[in-house]
Amino acid sequence: MLTGFRTEPMWWHERFREYGCRLTVARQAILNVLGKTSKHLSAEEIYLQVHKIYPSSGLSTIYRTLELLLQVGAISKFDFGDGRARYELIKDEKNKNQHHHHLVCMNCNRAINYTDFIDEEKEFLDKIENNLSNKYNFKIMKHFIQFYGLCGNCRGKK
Repeated sequence: MLTGFRTEPMWWHERFREYGCRLTVARQAILNVLGKTSKHLSAEEIYLQVHKIYPSSGLSTIYRTLELLLQVGAISKFDFGDGRARYELIKDEKNKNQHHHHLVCMNCNRAINYTDFIDEEKEFLDKIENNLSNKYNFKIMKHFIQFYGLCGNCRGKK
């Protein structure tokens, strides 16, 4: 048994069954790495952490598994403009489609989750989605908004 792994079932266990997939040790390792961080990790960063616990894992396995986890809906993928895809665990199926946006520092590439919307922001985003849906006859399933600038640490250094 590998140490540091969760044993309690998570919501995505059922999703794996629906897709006819097994929850292998490698898949569980990646999910656990993503579940233990608030950072948005690249495939290479995930590989380095998984490899410490599960040395037989290779980078190609990490990439294939990340694609499967995206299909199953257990993780989200982001591009913050630094040339690397970043991944985040969807921790709760009920909040799977919960709006959250990112503030991305253009200096240190730090990405901050922004989820504490005020009512006016929610109304504004709902209005935009409804208008776009009606204007283009398009059913919007989800959206990602990223704001780029300088974080407090980097602003203080400049």
